Amino acid sequence: MAIRKKSNKNPPVLSHEFIVQNHADIVSCMAMIFLLGLMFEITAKAAVIFVTLQYNITIPATEEQSAETISLYHYGIKDLATIFFYMLVAIIIHAIIQEYVLDKINRKMHFSKTKHSKFNESGQLSAFYLFSCVWGTSILVSENYISDPTSLWRDYPHTLIPFQMKFFYILQLAYWFHAFPELYFQKTKKEDIFRQIVYIGLYLFHIAGAYLLNLTHLGLVLLVLHYFVEFLFHISRLFYFSDERYQKGFSLWAVLFVLGRLLTLILSVLTFGFGLARAENQQLNFSTGNFNILAVRISVLASICLAQAFMMWREHSSSQPQSVKKKFVTAKGKTSRKERENGINGTVTSNGADSPRSRKDKSS
Repeated sequence: MAIRKKSNKNPPVLSHEFIVQNHADIVSCMAMIFLLGLMFEITAKAAVIFVTLQYNITIPATEEQSAETISLYHYGIKDLATIFFYMLVAIIIHAIIQEYVLDKINRKMHFSKTKHSKFNESGQLSAFYLFSCVWGTSILVSENYISDPTSLWRDYPHTLIPFQMKFFYILQLAYWFHAFPELYFQKTKKEDIFRQIVYIGLYLFHIAGAYLLNLTHLGLVLLVLHYFVEFLFHISRLFYFSDERYQKGFSLWAVLFVLGRLLTLILSVLTFGFGLARAENQQLNFSTGNFNILAVRISVLASICLAQAFMMWREHSSSQPQSVKKKFVTAKGKTSRKERENGINGTVTSNGADSPRSRKDKSS
C-alpha cells in the first residue's frame, strides 16, 4: 500500500483524490442509510436483510435435549446483502485503525516508504487475525469441536449452524471482499495489484467453499489454525520494525508455519479420506445440502493440498538468493560489496510478506 499524502488543497468533488481522501465518510453515510431504514416501517423489511442474519430456524425445547428454544441458521441468496453491509463496516473500521492508530505510530517512528507500507499492512492484518482467532477459538470451545474431533465430519451435512458460526463466516467473507476496494483506496502499486488479488481470491475461494458446501466445522478449525500462524508473523514484523534486534518471533513463526501446513493436511485427510468417506449417505442432494460424493471430496482435498503446497513453495522460493538477477556490475566489471549484499534480497511470499531471510535487507 502506498502512502497517502495529505494536501491542503481541496480536490474537486467526486474526483479520484476526493474519493480516496473521504472514502471512510462516504462509506459511513452509505451504512447509515441502512441503519436509518430500520427506523421506518416502509423500509424496515428491506433494511433488515442487510443488517441482520437471515434464514433462521427455531427449534422448540425438548425435555431430552434442551430446556430452551434454539435458533439455528442456514445460508441463502440474502446473505449477499448482509455481506455487503458488513463489507461497508469493514471499510470503516479499516480507516479508523489506519488513522487513529497506525498513522500516529508512523509519525512517531519516521519509517521509510517501504517500512511505512509494510507496517500498515501488518498492523491491519494482525488486528484482524487476532480478532478472528479469539472469536473462532471461543466458538470451537463452546461447540466442543476441539474435545471431539469427529464433529468435523459427524452428522454431515452441517446445514444448520448456530448464530455465532454463521456470523463468523459472514464477517470473514465481508472482510476479504472489502480488501478489493481497499486496493483503490490505499493506492496500491500496479505491480502489487495482481499479487494482492490472488491473495484475496484464495481466501474468498476457500472460505466461501467451506460455507456453501456445509463444511463449516472443518473450515472454522483450519481458519483459526491458519490465522494464528499468520498473526504471529505479522505481530513479529511489527516488533521488528520497532526494534530490528527482535528476531525470535520469526524463528518461532518459521517452525509453526510448517507445523500449521502439516496439521492442516492431516485434518483434511482425516475428514475427507476417513470420516466422510465412511458416511452412509454419499448421494449428491442439493435440497438437503449433501455434497458428500467422491468427486467433491477429491476436489476439495486437492484444493487444500494445492494451497498448502503453494504457500510452502512461495516461502521456499522467497528464501532463495536472487543474486544472479540483481547483480549490478561496476565500471570495472566487478560487483561491489554493497551491490552483492543488495543482490540477496528475497521475493515476496504469498501473503504479501517478506521471507525471514530477506526481511532485514528489504526493511531498510
